[in-house]
Amino acid sequence: MRIALDAMGGDHAPGEAVKGAVEGARENGVEVVLVGPTAVVRAELDKYAPIGPHLTVVEAPEMVRMDEAPAMAVRQKKNSSLAVGMKLLKTGEASAFISAGNSGAVMAAALLILGLQEGVERPALATVFPTSGGPALFLDVGANTDCKPPFLLQFARMGNTYMQKVFSIASPRIGLVSNGEEETKGNQLVRETHVLLKASGLNFVGNVEGKDLARGVADVVVTDGFTGNVMIKVTEGVHEMLRAVLEQEAARGPHMALAISLFRPLLQTVAKRLDYTQYGGAPLLGVKGNVIIGHGRSDARAFKSALRMAKRMVEQEGKASLMAPVLDREATDTSGFTAHSP
Repeated sequence: MRIALDAMGGDHAPGEAVKGAVEGARENGVEVVLVGPTAVVRAELDKYAPIGPHLTVVEAPEMVRMDEAPAMAVRQKKNSSLAVGMKLLKTGEASAFISAGNSGAVMAAALLILGLQEGVERPALATVFPTSGGPALFLDVGANTDCKPPFLLQFARMGNTYMQKVFSIASPRIGLVSNGEEETKGNQLVRETHVLLKASGLNFVGNVEGKDLARGVADVVVTDGFTGNVMIKVTEGVHEMLRAVLEQEAARGPHMALAISLFRPLLQTVAKRLDYTQYGGAPLLGVKGNVIIGHGRSDARAFKSALRMAKRMVEQEGKASLMAPVLDREATDTSGFTAHSP
């Protein structure tokens, strides 16, 4: 199994990307292809010599910056680490591709180079989110800010397949983000999507409110990319706020520092369960290949986790099984659906 990793993607690249690749290749038993300027990547690899045959480098002299316009960057920089890595996936020279770089550019490259799976109208960026009931898949969390009800139905089918294959959940519970549990709650998009999901044959458990998401009431949580992106960033902010508050309280004096130290093992356990780096990245569902988009601040642990996720994706029969299987036209037919259905 060969997994391509964008060595130049992320705020801490190439150092953390290469370190994560070295550790991840060793622990997961996969071959990692580091994509980037050869001299730069090898200078980082030299810190871990000897590295063995499980790490190789593919030359990609260009790099897509975080502030570049995604589609234009992909078209103009055909030799970027992002574009070259995606081409390795397309040609079958890699079984999966990971990048923590410009997420918009990763999605643009996936669409331009790989294309969409048959029957899929929009790709969905998904993320595995820790809840008290176990991991849940949230989608879309950023690929599509403006959505139509049929898109959300497809997101639900893709999420259902992902949780079945990767997390071995036979009948994932599908929830729809809304401002109330009642069928009549939500904006027009939510109300019309509710109608489609109810008739979809999926294990649809209805609307779920923001306060219930962390309780694990659903295995797959569906929403539009705008709402999903805000939700995920709010949870990240709360996580960081709690850490900062604990540090501030510990600095108040020795008694408070002692009290916090007594609870430190428990706090560390909780923090570990809430840490996004344990999942490594967000799979981009709906494209013809296994693509994982890492957090821009990914460290070596996050890259290592992304490699573990990629390996698991590939092991589950690769491309075809991980995206929604070729979608059943009859099951997803919304031609009779009107924009103002009750």
